[in-house]
Amino acid sequence: QVRLVESGGGLVQPGGSLRLSCAASGGTFSNYAMGWFRQAPGKEREFVAAISWSGTGTSYSDSVKGRFTISRDNAKNTVYLQMNSLKPEDTAVYYCAQGRGGGRGRNYDYWGQGTQVTVSS
Repeated sequence: QVRLVESGGGLVQPGGSLRLSCAASGGTFSNYAMGWFRQAPGKEREFVAAISWSGTGTSYSDSVKGRFTISRDNAKNTVYLQMNSLKPEDTAVYYCAQGRGGGRGRNYDYWGQGTQVTVSS
């Protein structure tokens, strides 16, 4: 059974940065794509970023492109989301997921419990 555990969330001022981590256990991490999604209160879950199993392919939503960077370390079974120039509208619970990749939640089989990111002055 795959287990995903996110960390690194918190409260940050607008314009600040955070780095989220997602540690995987219980499976062959390097065989699968990883994704980050987020869900704000009262809104549907939305795609943020994805990375291929090798790390050579990445994709981003238009709302975070140029500000967020997804990366992975297969030796550590960990995927990261570096978030820069944060805006209040980035406030959400952020989830990592493992699966076939891309921007659709249905493409992912395993999900973490989420970590809260709050951008506020």
